[in-house]
Amino acid sequence: MGWTHIRTIAGVLVCGMLVAWNGRTDGDVAGAQARTAITLTHVFTGADGISHVELKDIPLTPSDGAELSEMARVTGLQFRRQAPTFFQDFHPASRKQYVVTLRGEGEIELANGHKIVARAGDVLLMEDVTGTGHISRGRGTEDRVTLFIPVAD
Repeated sequence: MGWTHIRTIAGVLVCGMLVAWNGRTDGDVAGAQARTAITLTHVFTGADGISHVELKDIPLTPSDGAELSEMARVTGLQFRRQAPTFFQDFHPASRKQYVVTLRGEGEIELANGHKIVARAGDVLLMEDVTGTGHISRGRGTEDRVTLFIPVAD
């Protein structure tokens, strides 16, 4: 399979994920319903050397009958499939990256015991690249498919 074919498949998957994600926030009646914010889960290393979490709204600006966020600078994308039995003990993120769950469920556990469940359509921004890090594990009964999108420096 050539790179052109892989890029086409990746583009279709990303567009499909964005349509599904948008459907979760837009509702059925355009303009008649208040729109909810698009949020991401931000995991970062605090001054104490351990991972912390915060929810961040993604600001959107009206544009040609739609709404757009600012363009994020990224360096590529990578798909990952993991079994629901997947387990990785405490580790920092390998790089600053967005992790978008396309299918299945996963869980991130922080050193303080806080657990973050990632379901299809959820977006995490993993920036805990130093310190204790987090535990990653699968959940449920089906494989979790994720899209890793590294953040440009």
